[in-house]
Amino acid sequence: MTVRSLLSPVPASEEACSCPRPPGFSPQRATRAEAEAAIRTLISWAGDDPAREGLLETPARVVRAYEEWFAGYSQDPAAILRRTFGETGGYDELVLLRDIPLESVCEHHMAVTSGVAHIAYLPRERVVGISKLARLVDALAHRLQIQERLTAEIADAIEAELEPRGVAVVLQASHACMSSRGVRKHGSALVTRAFRGLYTAPGARREVLEALDH
Repeated sequence: MTVRSLLSPVPASEEACSCPRPPGFSPQRATRAEAEAAIRTLISWAGDDPAREGLLETPARVVRAYEEWFAGYSQDPAAILRRTFGETGGYDELVLLRDIPLESVCEHHMAVTSGVAHIAYLPRERVVGISKLARLVDALAHRLQIQERLTAEIADAIEAELEPRGVAVVLQASHACMSSRGVRKHGSALVTRAFRGLYTAPGARREVLEALDH
């Protein structure tokens, strides 16, 4: 599926930093020992013996993996974008970074989501280093997410911190919750988009989506 095929208009649509806490969220975090005990319970529930040799260290390994997969909860998206550059030589056209690798975890089944993110913005006065855009994607993706919200959060963070004239974000990702369970459909990809500022206008939206497709 190409980006050009998605040109029809669509409406613009957590412990961490500038992101709001979910309703009823308790700030008390489980301990590492509690987390490892929970993994042992799941191993037992699955039908195996958490005390057998091959599984003895699994709870500790899983907790360490979770520290990487959910590292976004300890990162501030606003801080990532805070350092900008004004010496652009008068450049005021599209800035576009395509095919940023994306890995996240679906909050509904805690299954892997993987794909790419495309980010474009129209600078007003300042630009940000392109590595910061990739770091922003990682910070927001490495949380329990749904793709629709992740798309909007990336666009909102760029709009709030860079104050550009326009922002466009397109995510294309496959979901293991759909391929490894349930309907078990492989090869499908979910595409989500968010537009802010000038890119909410149909003509400007078409221009940026066509740029993404080249």
